Amino acid sequence: MSHKSTLLLVSALLIASPAAADSLSAALASAYDQNPDLAAQRASLRQTDEAVPLALSGGRPTLGTQLSANQAGLDFADNGRTFQAALQFSQSLYQGGRVGTAVSAAENRILAARARLRATENTVVLNVVTAYADVLRYARTVELNQGQVAVLDRELQQSRDRFDVGDLTRTDVAQSQAALATAQSNLVVAENQLAAARQAYQRVVGRPAVDLEPLPPLPVLPGTEGQASDIAQANSPALLAARFDEAAARYDVKTQEKARLPSVSATANAAYSKYQGGGAGSSFVRQGDFFTQSGTITATVPLYQGGLYGTQIRQAQQRRSQLLETITSVSRQTQESVVNSWNQLRAARAIINANQIAVDANALAAEGVKQENQVGSRTIIELLTAEQTLLTSKVNLASAQRDEQVAAYALLAAAGAAEAVALGVPVNPYDSTANAKRVRAKWGDAGDADPAAQPRPDAERATKSVIIGPVQ
Repeated sequence: MSHKSTLLLVSALLIASPAAADSLSAALASAYDQNPDLAAQRASLRQTDEAVPLALSGGRPTLGTQLSANQAGLDFADNGRTFQAALQFSQSLYQGGRVGTAVSAAENRILAARARLRATENTVVLNVVTAYADVLRYARTVELNQGQVAVLDRELQQSRDRFDVGDLTRTDVAQSQAALATAQSNLVVAENQLAAARQAYQRVVGRPAVDLEPLPPLPVLPGTEGQASDIAQANSPALLAARFDEAAARYDVKTQEKARLPSVSATANAAYSKYQGGGAGSSFVRQGDFFTQSGTITATVPLYQGGLYGTQIRQAQQRRSQLLETITSVSRQTQESVVNSWNQLRAARAIINANQIAVDANALAAEGVKQENQVGSRTIIELLTAEQTLLTSKVNLASAQRDEQVAAYALLAAAGAAEAVALGVPVNPYDSTANAKRVRAKWGDAGDADPAAQPRPDAERATKSVIIGPVQ
């Protein structure tokens, strides 16, 4: 065989080989890298990171220049021109401590944003597990319904054959036809549910659901409901974010209170001026250039601002009161989520055990009814009922297995433990602190590289819809 023929054969084998099965761990890793909700929350965190350098800028020096040209006139006659270039340096010396409290508030808001990033990751992980389990569940449901359609199709044919020889009545044939039509309808519903589950998987994972592996064993869970609640109260990212928000609000109150204190600033100016004398008849004919310098220290003591500071302080205090109540509300929501998830997990496990017993028993019963029907001691309707009961128990078992997985990860998400690194998912962890360290040390006025522009939509679509079909 030639080298070219060998390459063609290898290429054909690669094309013909099935796609590698996708595991839950691989799906979680893909979502960690590609999920747009997670990426958007990371961008939101980087936006919040700028709050610290923004607060620090209030205590940093400023430097500016000014260029001017002035044309003087007297009785509509040229009286000379002055050109000036000035440089101004300003530095705040004391602001009553407002810069320090503003920085502390910003730092706590960054911590709150990092906690919200964790909360988003927990939600994404739960969504991936739910989508993954739903695809497996509905794929199993489709498989069971396809089998049911095939069985009922054969039984309908057998009923017709037995009717032809006088062994069954037309009623028996009609019952078989009705059961087959119902099974075909159920199959269409299951296929639609599977298609929707695949779309949900595509949305959260970022790639199609192809040949998914069975669900892996559950991760380590809290041993008791009380233990889960204790972990959640200390580790829930939503609750942590609420607490950091309240801490930031405490510093906001202090910042507003310090606005009533004196402030001191220093300003230095240097200017170069050039004067050009006016024309004939001007009262000034001298020309020349000169430098001017000045330095100023200004102390400002607010005595009364029309109630402005009092209003701002009270507003900040009520904002903090609101956030204190938010902490209580989020704490209760967290407790509710933990308890509900724990109960759903316990119920799912009980339903799995019950349905496993039901599947075994209904399989035995269906086989017995089938054999008895063949000898005439059972009717067609009894056979159809036994087979439908067996199908229902198998579908219920698949649903309960899905519910166990989702409830387990919902419990972890409520406790703040449904995160890629905590679950051992092979990912390159996102460092939520790196950008804050980078921008805190920046003194320049240049921004970062701007993302590429997206295609601009048609302006007409903002006011008019696309017309589908002929105008009504």
